[in-house]
Amino acid sequence: MQINEEQLKKFILESKLVSWVDLDESIKKAEEKNQKFGDILLSDGKISETDLRRMEAFVLGIPFVNLVNQKIDIAVLSLIPEPIARNHNIIAYKKTDGDLEVAMLDVSDIPVTDFIKKRSGLKILPRLTDAPSIRSALVQYRKSLQVEFDNIIQKEVASLKSIQREDSSKELVGEKSEEELKEMAEDLPVVKIVDSLIFHAILQNASDVHIEPGELELTVRYRIDGILHDAMILDKNAAPGITARIKVLSNLKLDEKRLPQDGRFKIEQNGEKISFRVSTLPTYFGEKTVIRILRETSHGLTLESTGFHGEGLERIHDSLKQKIGMVLATGPTGSGKTTTLYTMLDILNKPEVNISTIEDPIEYQMPRINQTQVRPEIGMTFANGLRTLLRQDPDIIMVGEIRDTETAGLAVNAALTGHLVLSTIHTNSAAGAIPRLIDMGVEPFLLVSTVKTIIAQRLVRRLISKEGKYFLSSVELKELGKLVDLERVLSQLKAENIIGVKDTWEKVPFYKPNKEGDSSNGYSGRIGIHEVLKMTVSIKELILKGSSQDEIENQAKKEGMATMLEDGILKAVQGYTSLEEVLRVVSE
Repeated sequence: MQINEEQLKKFILESKLVSWVDLDESIKKAEEKNQKFGDILLSDGKISETDLRRMEAFVLGIPFVNLVNQKIDIAVLSLIPEPIARNHNIIAYKKTDGDLEVAMLDVSDIPVTDFIKKRSGLKILPRLTDAPSIRSALVQYRKSLQVEFDNIIQKEVASLKSIQREDSSKELVGEKSEEELKEMAEDLPVVKIVDSLIFHAILQNASDVHIEPGELELTVRYRIDGILHDAMILDKNAAPGITARIKVLSNLKLDEKRLPQDGRFKIEQNGEKISFRVSTLPTYFGEKTVIRILRETSHGLTLESTGFHGEGLERIHDSLKQKIGMVLATGPTGSGKTTTLYTMLDILNKPEVNISTIEDPIEYQMPRINQTQVRPEIGMTFANGLRTLLRQDPDIIMVGEIRDTETAGLAVNAALTGHLVLSTIHTNSAAGAIPRLIDMGVEPFLLVSTVKTIIAQRLVRRLISKEGKYFLSSVELKELGKLVDLERVLSQLKAENIIGVKDTWEKVPFYKPNKEGDSSNGYSGRIGIHEVLKMTVSIKELILKGSSQDEIENQAKKEGMATMLEDGILKAVQGYTSLEEVLRVVSE
């Protein structure tokens, strides 16, 4: 079903929801940006989403449904799996005889309705709805899953306690043999608890699961969109069994509790391959276990989808066209550096080039790329691995991280001798990578000859919707002006056509998270904010003169580099995130 644009214009005007002047302006803007004029009206705040969707439903001749605060039968809701409902914005909400009514944001999405028809065996009746309705229904998935999750955990922990009481001759918190730990790991309640923990972590898009023993209880936390959330509190006696089960899955030594261990395992869920990186660490009350969740289908991203744009994007593409040199990604742990490197490798991965990597760990497996895992315990360090890679005739090398003087020296030499080298380094800013490399013993004249581009980045949480639109007051603008050059940011907004050429800060919109009825606090997923420093002639001269990090950064800004804070403000104005989230992340 396609919407007749002319009819929609007519009905919107007749409704008097939008003036002719605003409508005409939106139509012109839509033609310039090759977008639908309704989407422009929505993004400019000229019409509410509910009103727009009601108009579209009227033009299409189908009902509009409002699902906000409407309780949906879980049996009907579950006819569409939660990942499909979330990804395609479609909700099953009413079933009668052989018909299934589904609420959608895009009723022209025929493939998804055909899939649901085949899956359910019912006739699909599409209904138009709005984003708040979709969000309200999606929350019901999570609530029903949480109830199910809590029931499983409570039931299995109770089963575990009864097993422990039956075997009162064995003290759970005492030292156990490897055989006893293996038996404990294979107990059905323990298996079900661990399976449930992992299953629900995946459903909630968690990146990490933290299992932390305390004096009186075992705390399980999920990291979702970069923020840790308590998932549950379990009896402390469940800790050894859960830890043993995770060790069995990841092939770790069951009876080794004094030293940290690292392992990994893999599962397939709903056709998606998921890897888990496991780390155990001895603490005062037992072993803390952290599971990193890595979706192997995460590659295939584009630089644009991860948040790069404008001048910074062009600089990266230019550096990837080089045959030799070094491209560095910087930032703290968990800032998306490795994802950026994999995305660049995906762009470079062509039959005519040989690409080799040395990583710790290998996070995503990529076809046609030779990936090597660092193993320091047997002498396979970044430096030794890189030294061997150079004898393997590579065109492009990715070094997971430059950690020491030897690795830095080898990476620079590789970049000098006919290789394109991609790597990461831990610094807070792009300019900060330069003194860090010099501190590692890289000579300034070698540094300026090899480094082409330095990327610094952080991840900010994405807003679910752009409903909480507001404008900064004069006091708020003054406070923001203490952190960033407002005139400079305003010119960047105009240069990228995010605002009009005559707009002032009083007309620049920002957006607040809509927290109503949603456990995600108005955010879902993350996007990168970046700064991309290009090694220009003037910056090379500053490095050779021994200039400070601040002097290098100021010169880079003069030559067009947007800082992470400036990039974050641009994304906040576009409605990707909130200003508060940008300031929270950049100030960390």
